[in-house]
Amino acid sequence: MRIIISILLLLMSYNIEAQRIRIKTGIEVLKENHFEILEGKRVGLITNPTGVDNFMKSTIDILHEAPNVNLVALYGPEHGVRGNMYAGDKISDSKDKETGLPIYSLYGKNRKPTADMLKDIDVLVYDIQDNGCRSFTFISTMGLAMEACAENNKEFIVLDRPNPLGGRKIEGCIVEDDCKSFVSEFKIPYIYGLTCGELAMMLNGEHMLKDGESCKLHVVKMKYWKREMNYEDTGLQWVAPSPHVPQAITSFFYPISGILGELNYMNIGVGYTIPFQVFAASWVKADELTKAMNELNIPGIVFRPICFKPFYAFGSGEQLQGVQVHIMNYNKAPLTDIQFLIMQEIARLYPDKAVFKFAPSQTFRTFDMVCGSKQIRSRFQARYRWEDVKAYWYKDVEAFRKLSRKYHLYKGELWKYHTHHKEI
Repeated sequence: MRIIISILLLLMSYNIEAQRIRIKTGIEVLKENHFEILEGKRVGLITNPTGVDNFMKSTIDILHEAPNVNLVALYGPEHGVRGNMYAGDKISDSKDKETGLPIYSLYGKNRKPTADMLKDIDVLVYDIQDNGCRSFTFISTMGLAMEACAENNKEFIVLDRPNPLGGRKIEGCIVEDDCKSFVSEFKIPYIYGLTCGELAMMLNGEHMLKDGESCKLHVVKMKYWKREMNYEDTGLQWVAPSPHVPQAITSFFYPISGILGELNYMNIGVGYTIPFQVFAASWVKADELTKAMNELNIPGIVFRPICFKPFYAFGSGEQLQGVQVHIMNYNKAPLTDIQFLIMQEIARLYPDKAVFKFAPSQTFRTFDMVCGSKQIRSRFQARYRWEDVKAYWYKDVEAFRKLSRKYHLYKGELWKYHTHHKEI
């Protein structure tokens, strides 16, 4: 009797969790359809710890255990298949301890699968949760893998996942040719407002892959996701896609400070307990900068003074002062603007610390590549005024919004956004 009661309680807990989860990701839909699109094919899988079903079971294990799926190889992006590598660390080919499958590194000697890596598969499956920003390297891995599949006549399947920033926000200019890199691999805005499946369709449909080629692409759509949803609205659990994005809400802050963070000029919370949520340095006066930022009346944003000692990274062990960013109304907040307005106010309050006079010059190239244009730095450093840059930063947004609608797999609808925060 005790065993029966335990089983019933377990099933009840699963049902409660299932009710909280509002959507089905691509892997859930693939399971629901009994893996039909993979039957009779040799399967390769690009994934990392974020590739899980709604009950946190790894896509690796799901495909490995499925009786009608022949999973033969794994492919690891930045941080590795099992997520055990630090940001930027090069990764070598290896073997997965749990399954015994070969792991081909896509963040080491090769960023793009070679013909030899693909020779034993018929289809390459992609299942990774990204953070909705162009500079997060997983979408670059996806696009380069699509190129490799086109060149080697392999099928490419995307198991779709939510864009954690939702499907409405678009910010930043299109990548320009002289700033193309692994953090700006394709000509899309910094915040692009598409799911990975929709983005894959755009890369294919707009001939953005190398030499304008297209691969044989299939997207396993999610169920019940709406463009108005950010990640917290989905009810899904969050698995850290990298060590510095530990929670879903961190994705909201990554575009707020990540570009400035490339300059190694201030601490943005990396190395402390709230990554990407702060701007701080030893020479900042917290109350002074807080007052200046709040007087800008940025929609949906409030700043609070903060003092802390980072455990590592910029300013490690030093007492730093600055501001913590609080998102009071996500839908109204212009995310990427905030770091430029911080740089503007820093230059006004502390002229000798103006960013492009004080930051290490060797970081400027990375800053340009992440921005996707040299024009942003060039225009900004003339007067350190965001108004001199804003029009250029947003010049491509409406055209991209119109273009990207062709590839929307999910529509918007009247959908109530619930929040416990005061909206301003």
